[in-house]
Amino acid sequence: MKYFKKIEGSKIYLSPINSEDYLEYTKWMNDFGVTNNLGRSGNLVTIESEKKWLENINQGGNLQFAIIKKEDDKLIGNCGFNKLNYLNQNAEIGIFIGDEENRGKGFGSEALKLLLDYGFNYLNMNNIMLRVISFNDRALNTYLKCGFKKFGIRHKTHIMNNTWYDTIFMEILKEDYFTKDKK
Repeated sequence: MKYFKKIEGSKIYLSPINSEDYLEYTKWMNDFGVTNNLGRSGNLVTIESEKKWLENINQGGNLQFAIIKKEDDKLIGNCGFNKLNYLNQNAEIGIFIGDEENRGKGFGSEALKLLLDYGFNYLNMNNIMLRVISFNDRALNTYLKCGFKKFGIRHKTHIMNNTWYDTIFMEILKEDYFTKDKK
């Protein structure tokens, strides 16, 4: 697979999505370890549907990136902007790391910081938000560490194994992003 270093960090870089990665994405989108955290475990993803989704991913206000490890140019996940609103300078973001072996190693935090930097400095966003399911402590801690603040909870939005979970809404403002390390 061929990737391009659109946004480069120390351990990873963000590349435009390569639709030829449809087999890897199909594997991830059928893995409960990934989809539970995304609230998509009830979906069945086929090779054909994932290939079509990847081919059309950056349409309709979306801007998605592949997360690539620098050491071996290996695809390890996905992150990006959903619902980009250039007029009102706001967006929603999402992120996941595919294989368990790549989780908990700082790749997600670095990808999130690269994404925020790109959103505030290049896309001119003022408010970037995300949603996280309440049981996902690892993601919640990462978002807080990157400067996101909770601003709301929608109760009992996801049911898994007969247990209800909430959706936590979080945001970061441009002014807070640029002052968080100076405090």
